[in-house]
Amino acid sequence: MFLTVAASNITHLKPLISDLGLILLTAGIAVLIFRKLKQPLVLGYLIAGFLAGNNFDFFPTVKDTHSVEVWAEIGVIFLLFSLGLEFSFKKLVKVGGTASVTAVTQIITMVLLGFAVGKLMGWKTIDSVFLGVMLSISSTTIILKAFDELGVKAQKFAGNVIGVLIVQDILAILMMVLLSTLAVSQQFSGSELLQSVLKLIFFLTIWFVGGIFFIPTLLKKAKHLLTDEMLLILSLALCLFMVTLAANVGFSPALGAFIMGSIIAETTQAEHIEHLVKPVKDLFGAVFFVSVGMLINPETLIEYAFPVAILTLVTIFGQSISSTIGSLLSGQPLKQSVQAGVSLSQIGEFSFIIATLGMTLGVTSNFLYPIVVAVSAVTTFTTPYMVKFGTPLAVFLEKKLPRKWVNAIADYSANAEAIKTLSTWQIVLRAYLFQIVFHSIIIVAVILLSTKYILPLVEGSKFGHVLAALIALIIVSPFLWALSLRRIATVEVNELFSNRKSRGPLLLLIFLRMALGLFFIGFILNNFFSPGIAIIALVIALAAYLIFPKQLHARYHRIEQHFLSNLHDREITKERRMRKDLTPWDGHMATFDVGAASNLAGKTLEELKMREKIGVNIAFIKRGEITINVPSRNERLFPNDEICVIGTDSQVKKLKKFLTQNEIDTPEDVTEADIVLEHLELKNESFIGKSIRESQIREKTKGLVVGIERNGRRMLNPDSHLVLQKNDILWVVGDKKLLESLRKGKD
Repeated sequence: MFLTVAASNITHLKPLISDLGLILLTAGIAVLIFRKLKQPLVLGYLIAGFLAGNNFDFFPTVKDTHSVEVWAEIGVIFLLFSLGLEFSFKKLVKVGGTASVTAVTQIITMVLLGFAVGKLMGWKTIDSVFLGVMLSISSTTIILKAFDELGVKAQKFAGNVIGVLIVQDILAILMMVLLSTLAVSQQFSGSELLQSVLKLIFFLTIWFVGGIFFIPTLLKKAKHLLTDEMLLILSLALCLFMVTLAANVGFSPALGAFIMGSIIAETTQAEHIEHLVKPVKDLFGAVFFVSVGMLINPETLIEYAFPVAILTLVTIFGQSISSTIGSLLSGQPLKQSVQAGVSLSQIGEFSFIIATLGMTLGVTSNFLYPIVVAVSAVTTFTTPYMVKFGTPLAVFLEKKLPRKWVNAIADYSANAEAIKTLSTWQIVLRAYLFQIVFHSIIIVAVILLSTKYILPLVEGSKFGHVLAALIALIIVSPFLWALSLRRIATVEVNELFSNRKSRGPLLLLIFLRMALGLFFIGFILNNFFSPGIAIIALVIALAAYLIFPKQLHARYHRIEQHFLSNLHDREITKERRMRKDLTPWDGHMATFDVGAASNLAGKTLEELKMREKIGVNIAFIKRGEITINVPSRNERLFPNDEICVIGTDSQVKKLKKFLTQNEIDTPEDVTEADIVLEHLELKNESFIGKSIRESQIREKTKGLVVGIERNGRRMLNPDSHLVLQKNDILWVVGDKKLLESLRKGKD
């Protein structure tokens, strides 16, 4: 019996294991070939999938396509989880109007253009809608890879492009929700689309607020217990929990993965988690892209060769032109706008995900998927050339366009900041709108949860309704106070209130907030009591609400401070780490004088071996009017020399004891020298992959690398043969001007 079951299980597992092995083997070969050819790996995965698919009989083919679809769905989840880890909602705020205007202009233009082209080719309306959305989203993976390979990531236009990609990602998530609604209803219903948008905003707010409130706290409290293995498991568990939650409320599982990634991106362990998740993402991401390639049917491509060619041209020229126009409208100069525009001229991973969504929902035609994949493959190949083409194209346009146009663009760009200035009324309205919407969402969420989970527990109980209503009111009370009575934008409100004409509208806004608070209290009580009892309870609740404002304020303040502490903890930790002393090691500069009768006078630094014996580094030696910055090991100490060393408190204390025994004095007055201690965060390809000695940082700064921080690990006095990696933080003591020059060149 047991052997029979075991044999059946082996038979069941065989296709799954062999198919996965075939996928990974073809993906591995593709990686090697395309790495050698210096082409994007995504293109290699697509071709590998094409060769491993059922449409190409020359090579071994995948037998069980259903199991591959499951692996591919897992790949989408982890791919979007990783995108979320790189996203961060605060980045969306920081990119500002420039990226938002560019992205919105590009997406609207491409959706309309794609829809129009689809209808002109005689495709169904739903196919044309999906086509427009798929053509509107550029590929974050392909663009970042191209920027890294071409070494342009530090240029200003690249920063604008990355900002546009951030906005595109969140808009792509929104469009996925709208497409799901459209696919179900099969009609353009404005009310249903509006309902979907409001539903998305509601759940995004609740998930983000709840996630930031609890998850960073959980990770901090359990930090000392979490090994890398446990942290990886916990991160993936949180991801899949949000995936399940999103699916249960009617959203795409991919949305849940993206949201959880963006929440974890706000924690202090985001980089470490991203590092741990990367192999998992690479594995399942490869499976996803290979599965996409498997769906390419050569007969379909031959049949639809003309639409592929047309849509490729539409993508390249449409994306480039619409992005350039959007960038110009946002106030960017002509050169940067053209460079950004041509860089965004491709489609990629989100287009595949949206195409998969259409197939999963069963609303798009079978030919649409391989066509979009083919367009993506071609535009992926052209991306590096388009990025290179940006600068000469911008120079050409500046020469060929009428001088009047060029001057008008320059004037518009120079005056763009003035357009972005907000009036006092705009500041007040924005603050009040945020206060009302944000707290209303939280209050509604509490009401819905209490109605769904608390109310059923007290049905039929004599005092259960009173207890349940009391619990709901206690939970929601600080948010009701913040909605109704909290003072916001006080400076601007006082300024407006001093103007008699503004008092009426301002008082109306204040009363609106109070009325909303009363409405929510009444709504809660009406859920638990009959209308008559609810009115009496409302009066009692309102009285308690007005009697204890200080307590409510204090409670809300504690909640708000905990939320803000978690939200900004990553930046605070990074800023603390970036201070101009070696805070992680308690390192600092200390200065001493060599006494006239010191036993150390006349000895070389190599003979003294201060670094080897005590761990300190000598930053400079000042000898009269001469300063020897970062002296070599052959430099000798002379009587009355002033030496500056770098070390921790304990090392400096130990050194002081050593020097005192040899009659070296501490100077009373220390003048500021040109030698300083600075930090450098490595993002420049010219340093990465080289040892400290090969990087020639010492020669370029007349300095010395005294510390390095990598993935949370800290080392003092690193070996000169240590190979530098991306995002390493180096602490260098050297010439102030040379260090500043190196920093500017690096950035």
